[in-house]
Amino acid sequence: MKIYTKTGDKGETSLYGGTRVSKAAARVESYGTLDELNAFIGLAKSEISDEKVLNQLKKIQFDLFTVGSEAATPTDKMLLANGKNRLDLMISEKEITELELWMDDFDAELEPLRFFILPSGGKAAATIHVCRTVCRRAERAMVFLNETEEVRPELIKYLNRLSDYLFVLARYISKISGEKEDFWNPSERTN
Repeated sequence: MKIYTKTGDKGETSLYGGTRVSKAAARVESYGTLDELNAFIGLAKSEISDEKVLNQLKKIQFDLFTVGSEAATPTDKMLLANGKNRLDLMISEKEITELELWMDDFDAELEPLRFFILPSGGKAAATIHVCRTVCRRAERAMVFLNETEEVRPELIKYLNRLSDYLFVLARYISKISGEKEDFWNPSERTN
């Protein structure tokens, strides 16, 4: 099987279910940004050695593919002709709660926040901060898609919670790496 199909040479792509759309469509932007986030998480993993964190990030990468498959499926193609759901897996409250539990565990080991944090804390933590910002963009893309086409609320909620998780994870990685976090404290301006 060749990786190139030449079917996208004119700026269109196929969604799950066969519908052809512009590569600039809101739906394509939403799952494309999820793909970008997944790649950045892979990059972040290359800087992390903590097995617990690596296992969580591997699960998140899997879940992002699950979100992406739904984002790539138009609402009118979710059900097959026989009435069965086209997708075997869909994000649910279970995955959202899982992120919350992981955050609570990390938070218990961190100092309370007193100031905003500048993206910092060493290479691994800074890379997680990049993941967080891409996740926020993925969330915005999903919200934008939802303005014209129905999106299950769990997808937006999952991305919102994931960006929170990534923020807490960046702080945790900074702590276990012995790296200093930089704070945005308006009273300590440096010039």
